[in-house]
Amino acid sequence: MKRCISSSRRITAAVLATSVIAFSGSVFAQSVDQVLNADQRRLNLAQQSQARINDVVDGTRSLEDQYRAINKEIDGLKVYNRLMRAQVEGQTATLEDIGLSMDQVDVINRQIYPLMERMIDGLDQSVRLDIPFLMAERVERINKLKEIMSLSNVSVAEKFRKVMEAYQIENDYGATSDYYTATLEVEGDTARSFNVLRIGRVGLYFQSDDAKLTGRWDKDSSQYVYDNSSRNEVRKGMRMARQLIAPELIRVPVSAAEGV
Repeated sequence: MKRCISSSRRITAAVLATSVIAFSGSVFAQSVDQVLNADQRRLNLAQQSQARINDVVDGTRSLEDQYRAINKEIDGLKVYNRLMRAQVEGQTATLEDIGLSMDQVDVINRQIYPLMERMIDGLDQSVRLDIPFLMAERVERINKLKEIMSLSNVSVAEKFRKVMEAYQIENDYGATSDYYTATLEVEGDTARSFNVLRIGRVGLYFQSDDAKLTGRWDKDSSQYVYDNSSRNEVRKGMRMARQLIAPELIRVPVSAAEGV
């Protein structure tokens, strides 16, 4: 009987020990889970904190980059403003000069119109007193100048340019030779066609196609006269003017200058 009671007690003790161990294991497992869960929460919080820190850092870098970009833009605007200020100052000075020039336009016009008219009159007189070469062309040029002077749609500068151009053309005649065909009246004879040679402004000569008739402009009598003494020289001069032969000296009669 005692043996049964003793066995029963040992069984009960074993059951109690097993229960205690099982309860302790359960409690330990719960503690481990709690620790793990707490660590996971701390890890999550740390990750969240790090994410917020990263966001703040990124935001700070973005603001810093924007700040640097804005500073560069400001520096560029300062340089641009300085250049524009200098340009505006230059334009202002130019406008002042233009204003002064415009104030003088009326004065200049009042002075230049009489000058151009005197220049045209002088050119007209010079052509009429000159040896009579290309007279139709030269007189027409002067008449056009007189017409232009009365046109309101032609600027003063253009009118003056035309006058100077006519003077330049007349000036060039004195340093060139020319060959052309013209209808001439010689010593009262019936007008007929001749080949004409001009040598600067010092000589004007004519010759028929067959070279049988040769003559020149006589300044003293103001008419064309026959002069066969220089027939070969005049023909040579015409060939030189037409660039058929190389230039060389020719001997032709020339009217003496006034006062000689």
